[in-house]
Amino acid sequence: MSDGHQHSGREKVPGRQRRRFPEISSRAYEHPADRSALVALRKLSGFDTAFKALSGLLPERSLRLLFLSDSVRVSDRQFSHLNDMLRDACYILDLEKVPPMYVNQDPNPNAMCIGLDEPIIVVTTGLVELLDEEEMRAVVGHEVGHALSGHAVYRTVLLFLTSLAVRVAWIPLGNVAVMAVVTALREWFRKSELSADRAGLLAGQDLQASMRGLMKIAGGNHLHEMNVDAFLEQADEYEAGGDLRDSVLKILNVLPRSHPFTTVRAAELKKWAASRDYQRLMDGHYPRRGEDGDTSVRDSFRESASSYATQVRTSKDPLMKLVNDLAGGAGDLGERMRRGFGGFTGSQPRPPKSPGGPGDAAGPEAPGGGGTPGGGGTPGGRPPREED
Repeated sequence: MSDGHQHSGREKVPGRQRRRFPEISSRAYEHPADRSALVALRKLSGFDTAFKALSGLLPERSLRLLFLSDSVRVSDRQFSHLNDMLRDACYILDLEKVPPMYVNQDPNPNAMCIGLDEPIIVVTTGLVELLDEEEMRAVVGHEVGHALSGHAVYRTVLLFLTSLAVRVAWIPLGNVAVMAVVTALREWFRKSELSADRAGLLAGQDLQASMRGLMKIAGGNHLHEMNVDAFLEQADEYEAGGDLRDSVLKILNVLPRSHPFTTVRAAELKKWAASRDYQRLMDGHYPRRGEDGDTSVRDSFRESASSYATQVRTSKDPLMKLVNDLAGGAGDLGERMRRGFGGFTGSQPRPPKSPGGPGDAAGPEAPGGGGTPGGGGTPGGRPPREED
């Protein structure tokens, strides 16, 4: 437990005891989609070296000089409370080298971890002024998680390509090519944010503080007007509400974003905190960095595929239900397709008419009829099969 330790000859005592995770591998907290991509990249011999060589044009030095000259570097003498949080997060997650951290004047609450050779962490004044100590501790742990996972290099490339896409917008097809890469990187980075949220929880070890921080990012410093349970209900309503058209709109809304929506992040984090994986991790059972070299790419992709399959099966989103129906062969799929977009709102299908003709009243549903939307029944009148 991290109730006291040394950093550069200076004792650092957290406000309460927190468990430390010696030699923890980032695989312990990474979202399956994030982890499978990173494992595959790390397995490619010389990928990081080649990637950095090809990224030689990136203005990393310019960024470092910019923050050094026009931001405040966190230290024992400047923003010392943030410095304590940073050192404590690195100690808990066993990140040997503490990355430099800067506070940048910006009213928008934000934080990022960037850099090719070495990661640097930047937080805005808007974020520092918005969050209390425990909420900020979770954010600092979030950014340390990015550093431990090696996300900084890809985040830097994403920032550069996003800027480049604007500059080459006038070139025929130039913007299309760049935006294709940007879109792929954003999809990966949104998953990496879910991973870093988990790292923030491991560093702060206070789920309520993590929830409060996400609520404040969404609604400002008005905690007396907000409620965690009601906030999480928004995430459930967002996922389940609407029809297939809304599902498409959700995808279009999230495509230009580098972060998942805040309510979604809160729901995902709470779900992970209640999982057996999290409990095992807190009990000291987690993968170590020394085992990273033995990690199987195939196993990582299998785990990622399993995670996506579970997400599709359990999702309340109309589009995910459609995907599940296509995979499972639901009996009422054809009827719902014929009724168009409205067939995916979760309403009951019309019962079939009796064989007596159009004028007869509808009789009881014949054996073998389709089930209710959402996979309530299966073809042939069989009872629903158990999911794995």
